[in-house]
Amino acid sequence: MKAQVPLSELDSRMNRFRTKMDEACPDWQVVVIVSKVNLFYLTGTMQEGMLIIPRQDEAILWVRRSYERALDESLFRQIKPMNSYRDAAAYYQQLPNEVYLETEVMPLAFYQRMRKYFPFTDVKSVDAQIAAVRAIKSPYELSLMEQSGKIHRRVLEDLIPNILREGMSEVELGLELYTLMVKEGHQGIARFGMFDTEMIVGQLGFGDSSIYPTYFNGPGGNHGMSVAVPLLGSRERKLKKGDLVFVDVGCGVDGYHTDKTMTYMFGEPLPQEVMAIHRKCVEIQDRMAEMLRPGVTPAEIYNTIMNNLDSEFLKNFMGFGNRTVKFLGHGIGLVIDESPVIAAGFNEPLQEGMVLALEPKKGIANFGMVGIENTFIVTPQGGRCITGDNPGLIPVF
Repeated sequence: MKAQVPLSELDSRMNRFRTKMDEACPDWQVVVIVSKVNLFYLTGTMQEGMLIIPRQDEAILWVRRSYERALDESLFRQIKPMNSYRDAAAYYQQLPNEVYLETEVMPLAFYQRMRKYFPFTDVKSVDAQIAAVRAIKSPYELSLMEQSGKIHRRVLEDLIPNILREGMSEVELGLELYTLMVKEGHQGIARFGMFDTEMIVGQLGFGDSSIYPTYFNGPGGNHGMSVAVPLLGSRERKLKKGDLVFVDVGCGVDGYHTDKTMTYMFGEPLPQEVMAIHRKCVEIQDRMAEMLRPGVTPAEIYNTIMNNLDSEFLKNFMGFGNRTVKFLGHGIGLVIDESPVIAAGFNEPLQEGMVLALEPKKGIANFGMVGIENTFIVTPQGGRCITGDNPGLIPVF
């Protein structure tokens, strides 16, 4: 029997979403949700279809494929079949001209097909409202993320040192890492909200491969399989004595992710100056974690950290060369990259139950990317880590 999202959980999510819409968009009349992740969040199933949420009426999940599976998986109160948008449109006697859509993810062609049958002429975005609701996790969601965190900790802190061997390629490490994670309970996929972003396992690299430029919006990098597949790792780069090994991967259970980065010293210790830079990154993570309290803003955390770093350390901090990112952490949940972001301009206060990944990292020429990443729950006492406490640079000699 598949694990179902409890009806009480679905009702709570829908009620909180409606409340958020009332607060942020007091004149709203109808919302249409089509993305798989948001459909799953609000209905407990991930099918081809649309969720129509009228302000004055009950929400209905219209499913084209597969209606039978939706009934099997979901406890959502109203699920109806449709062969085309015409079927759904015929059900409603009157709909307004204005509609709220996921403008970050809905293709224009999708909207144009829908408009053949629906009277919508004015589109507004619902992305911020649903992101704000998803940012605060329920006890049910937190329990799944804690399960993911336990898998993450065991694989990256306990198991990877046993599989690192001289002569293995980055791709071989990626394959063996993926197998280990799935065997331990990982759902097998890590989802991202970033447009047109693919990720097989994560970012991993030996030595300075971990600072090679990449389009991915994160501090790390790697050469990738080929020009057409610029992620995962290289078949040619082999592990050798003295390498820094960098592993940044997501893990998930029943849709909910954690994010973690761990580093290893293979064959012999790294120079003292490299280890000192790494230790400073760990100290930065710990200082940020202390500030993960309700009422503190992400911008306050970001500015506090950045304003207290000297100019020398800031060189290649959160990246390498001209490829650095302007954040220190990010929300996480049904996708790896959720709201809020630990960055300038994010001035909405943190709330209890939010979950963020903190990832202070620094690229070092000829050695690679040092630093750390763990996933934390916001609590009144500060961030509670759910992915382990090993400081990294684990020796594998």
